[in-house]
Amino acid sequence: MRLNVKAAAIAGALLTGGMMLFFGILNLIFCGYADALLRLMASVYPGYHYPSGFGGVIVGTLYGLLDGAIGGVLVAWLYNLFLPKQTAKV
Repeated sequence: MRLNVKAAAIAGALLTGGMMLFFGILNLIFCGYADALLRLMASVYPGYHYPSGFGGVIVGTLYGLLDGAIGGVLVAWLYNLFLPKQTAKV
């Protein structure tokens, strides 16, 4: 069974973007929450600065959506690439 690349892109985008939004908002509410993760993301995503308030949460979420979509496409594409070819059964 082949993976649907579009569905994998949407799932990856929602998971990664949702994670950035969730942890970013929790960090605004509870100072220091997910500190190491958000600092790591700030070192990976250009333009995302931690801590930077609600605007930074939105920028991080947008980066997470894009990053997750690209990751989902790559995972589905690689999975489909290495999947054995199906032969027609008569």
